[in-house]
Amino acid sequence: MITSPDNAQLKLIRKLQRKKAREETGLFAAEGEDLVEAAAAAGWEAEVLLRAGEDVEPELLDRVSALGSGSRVVGIYRQRWAEARGELSVYLHGVGDPGNVGAVIRSAHALCDGPVILGPGCADPFSPKAVRAGMGSIFARPPARAGFDELLGTKIALDARAETKLGGGPLAAEAPLVLCVGAEREGLGPELASKADLALAIPLRDGGPESLNAAMAATVGLYELANRMATDA
Repeated sequence: MITSPDNAQLKLIRKLQRKKAREETGLFAAEGEDLVEAAAAAGWEAEVLLRAGEDVEPELLDRVSALGSGSRVVGIYRQRWAEARGELSVYLHGVGDPGNVGAVIRSAHALCDGPVILGPGCADPFSPKAVRAGMGSIFARPPARAGFDELLGTKIALDARAETKLGGGPLAAEAPLVLCVGAEREGLGPELASKADLALAIPLRDGGPESLNAAMAATVGLYELANRMATDA
C-alpha cells in the first residue's frame, strides 16, 4: 500500500498530465474503471495500475488525478500508433481541441474500420481529456499519423463551401476512402481542400448554426460514408 505522496508511481501519474512528459516517455494515463476495463478488453497491459484502497491510499490517488472528482483507479500505458490505412478512415487537420480528437476516435471506432489519422496541429490523442472523450476507444482503435499528401485512397473533404451535399446523390468515389476534416473555424483551408478528390458539404437547416464542431461533422460524414459503402457492397 502506497502511503507517501513522494512515491515515484504517483509522481509519474501527475507528470503525464503534461504533453512533454508523454512525448519523452511514450506513456499516458487512463483514469477510471471504464477506461481500465476497456484497456484490458483490448489486450493492453498496464505499466502501472493503482487502485484506491488496494494499492494506494485513496486521498493520495485523488491528489494526482486529472479529474476534479478524483479517481478510484489509474492505469499507465505505453502509447501505440496504427498504420494510416483502412477501407474507411478519417483524417484530422488542425483540430486542436483534445475533446474533439477523442470524440472522433470514438466515432471512428463505431463507424469505420480505419483509424483516425492525425495531421499537423492536432491535439495529443493521449492527453487526459482526449482519452476520456474517447471512452476507451483509443485502446481498440489506436490513432495514426500522416500528412495530407501521404494519405492513401480517395480523399473526401468536408467543406462548407462545396456545392455537392453529403447524402445528396450517388457517391462517385472508390474505396479506400479518407474523410478529411479540418478545424471548426478554419476548416481544411482552400489549399488542402483543392487537393482533395471530392468535396462535400453537410446540409444544415436554414436558420440553424452555420457549422458543426469537428467531432460532430466527422461523425455525420463517417455515418453517411459507411452507409454508402455498405449499400454499394
